[in-house]
Amino acid sequence: MKKIDANSLDLKDRVVSINRVTKVVKGGRTFRFAALVVVGDEAGHVGVGLGKATEIPEAIRKGKEDAKKNMIFLEKNEDDSLYHEIIGHFGAAKVLMRPAPEGTGVIAGGAVRAVMELAGVRNAVTKSLGSNNKHNVVKATIKGLGLMKTPSVVARLRGKPVEEIYETRNS
Repeated sequence: MKKIDANSLDLKDRVVSINRVTKVVKGGRTFRFAALVVVGDEAGHVGVGLGKATEIPEAIRKGKEDAKKNMIFLEKNEDDSLYHEIIGHFGAAKVLMRPAPEGTGVIAGGAVRAVMELAGVRNAVTKSLGSNNKHNVVKATIKGLGLMKTPSVVARLRGKPVEEIYETRNS
């Protein structure tokens, strides 16, 4: 997999969740925050990161930095949709992602929607199955999108021309 230089991209970010964690110590309680952040350029590059700190803005900043280190590139079809149906797994979370025709929009829950929109997918239908833990759902979505194969890749793997792949898909 090719390493993506996140500094050269015009990235947008979205905070999916902020979790307050309490630790009871001798002097009382200490609060820390964990922020799950998704970054993307709405042109195929998307990443997810987790930042932890004593202040919320610092946790979000750390989450952004982590997300830039864990980026993938997603190729989309001419409808800004997915090439084929795929299921991403992470832990107990499963995310079903299906391509959709132009004009459908992104039909997805909050955590999956953030990833899809920042990846630049404009038409897709998704369903979160199993766990509804936002961390695992986002990671399952990223993992599933990373498994996406374009028709040219499938043709190369099968040793056939791309036109033949499209013929079998349309018949």
